[in-house]
Amino acid sequence: MAKARSRAAARKVKDRWKAKNWYNVLAPASFDNVTIAETLADDPVKLNDRVTEVSLQDITNDFRKSHIKLFFKVDQIEDNNAKTKYIGHTLTSDYLRRMIRRRRSKIDGVYDVKTRDGARIRVKPFATTDRRIQNSQRKVIRFTMRKTIFSKARAMTLSEFVKYIIEGKLGSDIYKSCKVFYPVRRVEIYKTQVLQQPTIEIEEPKPVVEEEPTETEESQDDISSEEEIPSEEESEEPAEEEIPESVEEDIPEEEISEEVEEEIPEEEEEKKEQASSEPDEDDSIEPEESEEEKKE
Repeated sequence: MAKARSRAAARKVKDRWKAKNWYNVLAPASFDNVTIAETLADDPVKLNDRVTEVSLQDITNDFRKSHIKLFFKVDQIEDNNAKTKYIGHTLTSDYLRRMIRRRRSKIDGVYDVKTRDGARIRVKPFATTDRRIQNSQRKVIRFTMRKTIFSKARAMTLSEFVKYIIEGKLGSDIYKSCKVFYPVRRVEIYKTQVLQQPTIEIEEPKPVVEEEPTETEESQDDISSEEEIPSEEESEEPAEEEIPESVEEDIPEEEISEEVEEEIPEEEEEKKEQASSEPDEDDSIEPEESEEEKKE
């Protein structure tokens, strides 16, 4: 009897794995909705508030970003896709150990800032120096870090600010501003944590995509360019200046006569000079005396 009962109980037990389905975990729109993981669940409601850890290398395929770990939380489910939101990031421990050495100073801080779209995020930067520095110099560096972080956060939305941090641009800005007071070695944002999601909806500008010209447009452009290019014969011949009729009518007669006189060819002038230089026949040849005048 006991064996029969155990067999009946085994038949009633269902395989829970068969009831579960696979879901794709997608990154937020600021990370191009890339698939970052896959997860199982027998009910879509159970996916909410699940946290996924992924390296930035898996999203961008850039090996230089392998030390950055991102955290996303599932907040929306559509069909077999689980959409997430960004909740923070951190750097790996081995990367932090390489940054810090003996006989050097580490200046860190914790700042809660508010972005342009109403989100609150906690930023934890740190700076390292080549040698130990005084407390007064530490205060100046911390004040400079605070000023730079607050000014950048107020001018950006949460997604823009997160990208600015992950790409290393915020660390480089802090480095440039701190270098005026003391030559720091390196500045990194080693941790962020989103305390409050955005409360104001701001439309982010979409990237402009240049449209490639079609074949018909390219053929038309080629035809127009051929028409515009002049031939070699036309380019060699100088263009004759056309004088408008209105201009010819306005010229006074005196000026026209002077121009006509100037246009007399040089050959005619030479002929006139030769004629003037030769003696006249009347002057050179004397008339012969008649015979009657000789007798007298």
